[in-house]
Amino acid sequence: MGLFSRLLNRPGAQAEKATGWFEKATAQLDEAAREFADLSDAELTEAAAEVFATGTARETLVRYAALAREAAERTLGERAYDTQLLGLIGLLQGHIVQMATGEGKTLVGALAAAGYALQGRRVHVVSVNDYLAVRDRTWMHPVFDLLGVSSAAISAAQDDEHRRESYRAEVVYGSVTEVGFDVLRDRFVLDDDDIRVTDRDVVIVDEADSVLIDEARVPLVLAGSSSIEDGNERIAALVETLTPGTDYEISPDRRAVSLTDAGVTRVEEELDVELYGDGAADLAAVNLALYAKALVKRDIDYLVVDGRIKLISASRGRVAELQRWPDGLQAAVEAKEKLATTESGEILDQMTVEELIHGYATVCGMTGTALAVGDDLREFYDLEIVPVDTHLPVVREDEADRLYTYQESKERAIVEEVVDNHAKDRPVLIGTSSVAESESLAQRLTERGVEVAVLNAKDDSAEAEIIGAAGRPGAVTVSTQMAGRGTDIRLADDTVAEAGGLLVIGAGRYPSSRLDDQLRGRAGRQGDPGTSVFFTSLEDELLTRVPEIQRFVSEGDETGWIDSKRALTLVEHAQRIAEGQNTALHRDTWRFNELMAKQRELVLARRRELRTDDEAITELKDRLGEKAEELAEAHSPEVVDESLREVLLFHLDARWVDHLAFLNDLREGIHLRTFAKEKPHEAFNTESIRVFSSFWSDVLDDSVTTVEEAEFTADGIDLVSHGLKRPSSTWTYLTTENAFGSDIENIVKRIRR
Repeated sequence: MGLFSRLLNRPGAQAEKATGWFEKATAQLDEAAREFADLSDAELTEAAAEVFATGTARETLVRYAALAREAAERTLGERAYDTQLLGLIGLLQGHIVQMATGEGKTLVGALAAAGYALQGRRVHVVSVNDYLAVRDRTWMHPVFDLLGVSSAAISAAQDDEHRRESYRAEVVYGSVTEVGFDVLRDRFVLDDDDIRVTDRDVVIVDEADSVLIDEARVPLVLAGSSSIEDGNERIAALVETLTPGTDYEISPDRRAVSLTDAGVTRVEEELDVELYGDGAADLAAVNLALYAKALVKRDIDYLVVDGRIKLISASRGRVAELQRWPDGLQAAVEAKEKLATTESGEILDQMTVEELIHGYATVCGMTGTALAVGDDLREFYDLEIVPVDTHLPVVREDEADRLYTYQESKERAIVEEVVDNHAKDRPVLIGTSSVAESESLAQRLTERGVEVAVLNAKDDSAEAEIIGAAGRPGAVTVSTQMAGRGTDIRLADDTVAEAGGLLVIGAGRYPSSRLDDQLRGRAGRQGDPGTSVFFTSLEDELLTRVPEIQRFVSEGDETGWIDSKRALTLVEHAQRIAEGQNTALHRDTWRFNELMAKQRELVLARRRELRTDDEAITELKDRLGEKAEELAEAHSPEVVDESLREVLLFHLDARWVDHLAFLNDLREGIHLRTFAKEKPHEAFNTESIRVFSSFWSDVLDDSVTTVEEAEFTADGIDLVSHGLKRPSSTWTYLTTENAFGSDIENIVKRIRR
């Protein structure tokens, strides 16, 4: 790697420098391989326990690479390629490894996890869903056993006892959300034996760009004290009759919607209120219902399954089982669909995926598309990328996009392309952006006599089976987002290769070029032939970000095809705009959450002290004065101290819930500070610090009041009879971030009106 590229700080340059030495260690690798090949299984296990004990860092990494390759070949019949060993070294040095689809990331991740464990580290291997976590641990279990490393997997189906047992293993596989939820649950434990995640040491992130970038700002929420937030059915029915362009307007980026003056007048007449007077509550309900009607689309953003709303993860193309919308939007969508309103409740704690990951001492990961977000990974996580070449050259042909005037002409063209290739017994994979589009294309193809397998958020139970069959002669598979599907598409036989291999068709560009590349990467794995091509239309939502492109509608031929290089350039420009907006949102979210995360750590540290020593109890006794003396005379020291500890823990937890609610309310309105020439983030931090400065003092004051007023018995204080009770049940869910787009944009519109 030359000096020039390092000066440019190109993503991957620094990590290549850190791992480039390994490619020159062939002789040492071969020597170690011969040594380990002569050992019995028992002797190999013993050697694994000592492999990191002596030698320089590089010497031990080379020896471990040889040992790991031997273990994988004995247990799985898979001999790791040199490229896989390079990926292993990259992970063990704390980098993000970029490896193409089909290059064996699962094995690399397992060998790296075992390598960290053999150095005395505790490892979490996190993926995007439970299915992959359980599958990968089951698959790699024999390797861990031979290397003498304990392993386990967690999933939503496990009970608490089984889950705690799983976390005791040296290597634990789990979805990033399940691990995050367990960290939140541990936040409120009263007994150390109930703790699930004892520490966050090493995390290996599968599909790292999806988790660390796409999902980074998604808050994981722990809620309790259930309540029902009613959706206003009357307002929902009224909003359904409003006319776009006349009664309301949608912003060009489709992130905000607002009533026009005519719409305000109409709503005020129908509801007999003044929306900007005594009808402020109705205004909020109207805005929520309007957003639900205009910008939240069924079969694109959510499904209705068994009378309940199921959100669709845009970055994963599957149902987000635990996800819901915040701020009344969930209730508004339920009212729109005429469904019963589900419970919401008080937020007990929340943390973003990014905050969860930052809690680990060492972060590394794997993905097929990391270089495109190299700057983001460096900015938000201080991570570098190791790009690993494919084992065999990629011979896939990536064709230029085909741009069409309308959605209808685009879908017709896709169908014709599929029918033509299906007749040649060539397998085809079509990637779509929504459930609605996947079903529309499947129906069109079925009407043309083509048998289609559909994989979307409505039913992904047969995922592995569908993807596994997608490489057969003439197979046609229609799928929503392929990221995180976790199963390779293998060509069935030589006849498929002779027909050109897998044809991947993208039914429109995704908001991120990485998602495009993940779809493309399904073809041409391990040196197979293949082709990829994207069909886009001027009606695709992505292209609405560049209004200039709409002038090309008149250039379409009789099929709707637009043959213009300038237009295709604008398609890529629209994608770059979307990527820039996502990075800005990520940066904005982290700025607001960074201080909250630090305050949470201070509270948790105080909570740990409360449960393990008596300093806080002494401080509370000093505040109680004569009351403390009375308690000491009437009750045993053990009863008094444990009661005071219980009171302090209760009020510390309650105070954090209140502080979290304050921060959420503060953030909702903080952009108003721009009108006072203040910077929102600085104003938020200043106000947050001011309120937090009295946190512990408030806990002590509340505790004093409780001790003075509550009944004290021989068993201690009965907090429940005093009206102080913890939630009878808690539940977890994901929520969306910035659901209403730019707050300042909405505020400016309202003030202008």
